[in-house]
Amino acid sequence: MADVERVSVTEASRRGVARLVGDAAHGTEVVVERHGTPVAAVVGYERYSELVQLRADLRDLALVLGRGADDDGTRHALDDVVDTFGRVRRES
Repeated sequence: MADVERVSVTEASRRGVARLVGDAAHGTEVVVERHGTPVAAVVGYERYSELVQLRADLRDLALVLGRGADDDGTRHALDDVVDTFGRVRRES
């Protein structure tokens, strides 16, 4: 796990973007706070990519769990579903 450093907005401004980015690129995640409340984070791109993938995986998991929770095993024909929504299925 990466090191996490917490700095104020004023301190982050004083350090400058180049140093914050450099720190993040070398594995130090920087949390920027305003009046003690986190408002932003600077992380390396690899970590950012991991977080994006994790978010997608969690969304997929939630969808699977949600579908499984109310699945009674009944299956419906596509034409029946289309009819239920008052649509017409186009033939290809």
